[in-house]
Amino acid sequence: MKNIAPVVADQHHAVRFYDNDKSLAQIVARFLADGLVDGKPGIVVATPSHRVAILRELIAQSLDVVHLQRSHDLVLLDAQEELSKFMENGKPDAEAFSNGMCEVIKRACRGRRDCTVRIYGEMVDVLWQDGQQEAAISLETLWNELANTKAFSLLCGYSMGHFYKDANFQQVCSHHTHIVSADGELTAVA
Repeated sequence: MKNIAPVVADQHHAVRFYDNDKSLAQIVARFLADGLVDGKPGIVVATPSHRVAILRELIAQSLDVVHLQRSHDLVLLDAQEELSKFMENGKPDAEAFSNGMCEVIKRACRGRRDCTVRIYGEMVDVLWQDGQQEAAISLETLWNELANTKAFSLLCGYSMGHFYKDANFQQVCSHHTHIVSADGELTAVA
């Protein structure tokens, strides 16, 4: 595996536009592994195939994913299932989203003080792929609002194959602090 630079430090909201699932899984695994090694829990909210690919990459980095999941240091969630918990009439319900994600973050932190969670999420991409761009942007806003009350670093993934359909690249980027390159390098959003 190519050496990939650390993806983000604490308290960032980065985006990775990807066209290759394997490179995405490598970048996400590195992002999570860097935190897990430092005692920071990780949460993955992704499609089934991406969860499997990320787990493979974490195993390749010699992490005990079974132990991490049992201890709730690594929480794996299905993107579509999580969306169904807070989407109402084609829009994200702010309170339901906040309550649900706060509970997941609390579970991952297990009462630890100064707990900064690393989260990889692709719920926004699922919405985008379903033609719900406005809902996707609303969800990005909710993540940013949640970051005002909870300590986490968030890495979002957007599939390039679906992104360009009615895409407003600048609007999406404006909701993030950084863009992650294919090599895992960060570029601050201007």
